[in-house]
Parts: sequence; structure tokens; C-alpha cells
Amino acid sequence: MPTSYDIPEVLDRREGPYGEVVLRRQGELLQIIANGCFLMDTSDGRSERMLVDAALDALDDRPAPHVLIGGLGVGFSLAHAAANPRWGRITVVEREPAIVDWHRTGPLSALSAEALADPRTNILETDLVGFVNETCATFDALCLDIDNGPDWTVTEGNGGLYARAGLTSCARVLKPGGVLAVWSAKPSAEFEGSLANAGFQQVRTEEIPVARGVPDVVHLAVRPG
Repeated sequence: MPTSYDIPEVLDRREGPYGEVVLRRQGELLQIIANGCFLMDTSDGRSERMLVDAALDALDDRPAPHVLIGGLGVGFSLAHAAANPRWGRITVVEREPAIVDWHRTGPLSALSAEALADPRTNILETDLVGFVNETCATFDALCLDIDNGPDWTVTEGNGGLYARAGLTSCARVLKPGGVLAVWSAKPSAEFEGSLANAGFQQVRTEEIPVARGVPDVVHLAVRPG
């Protein structure tokens, strides 16, 4: 863990298609910053792993389900999915080329190299919002971790993903009975209502226990069918 005297060291700074992205090291931690907004670091990963596990647990017993992970981040969700042989295919959508590079040839490869080498894994360098609007592919589970939550988006264009039209697009790429799992830095009763209003069923929220403060959560919902 970082100490009070650890000064963050910038390992790479790039101007990406959606603004500046920075990879920093602070002590033993690696951190991703987008347009000055802290996104995530390598300190824990419990909630990212729960995102994947909760989606799988909410599925029926269909064989070899295909999961779409929105956001590569520091790689916790991908690595955890690849460690589970139940997943048949793992597709990750990441819009920042720099983040993909940091995993393939940079410091984050220590977390994701094995998962990236897994034949089930496919990385798509594209924007998730456009992808769910345009793709003809369908998935058994959709795990979203591209923002700090429905109420705290990284870029303004992501906001529509959590409104009715965006949730309708998410449902469209899910197979009947498929699961939508959304990571958030805090619970959102309003988003639970949005999921229900968009036609999802079995809407619920799972929390990561914390000693103090607001817990990270995973919002879960099932497409009827």
C-alpha cells in the first residue's frame, strides 16, 4: 500500500481519442487517470471480481456462456473471468488504445498476460456505447465497468448508456435470460428504478463490505426470456 510520502510517478501519459490518459505508479500500486479523474488502481480488485462472479451466478446452467466485459481497466475482471473455466468466451471492449498497450507490452501485463493469452479472450478496441448500439453479436452476460458508476461517468457521452435508450441497447445484445452487471462506486436506487423501467427483471444490488465509508456495489438485472 502507498504511504504518505509516496509520490506518484508518471509511467506514461498519452492523448487518446477521448482525452488524456495517464498510467502512474504510487508505491506498489499502478493507477489509471483519465482527464484528471482517478479511475482505478491495483490495490484491491474485490469488486471487479465480484462483478464477474455475480453475473455468472445469476445465469442459468447454460453451457459455456459468453461474457462481454465493458472496460479493460487494470485487468482484474478479465483475469478473474479467464481463471474460471465455466466461461466459454470472453470479449473485452476497451476504447483507449493506451490501456490496451499497457496490458500487452507495459506494466499492467503482469496482471493480464495469462488472460490475454487465453484462446477464449478477444480484445476489441472500440467504444462500448457505439458497440452495443451497432453490433449484431449477442452475449450471455454483459459486465460494465467503464465509469465510476451510473451517476459518475468518465465522459459525458457515457451518460446515455444508463438511461432507458442505453439500457435497451444493453438488453438487445443479451440473449434471453442474459445478465447485465454494472459496477458502481456507490449504490444508486435511481438506477435500480431505471433498470426495472427498461424491462429488466430480478433487479438487485450486491455490496462489497467495507470497514467505513460508502461500499462499491454491483447492480444486477436479467433480460426476460
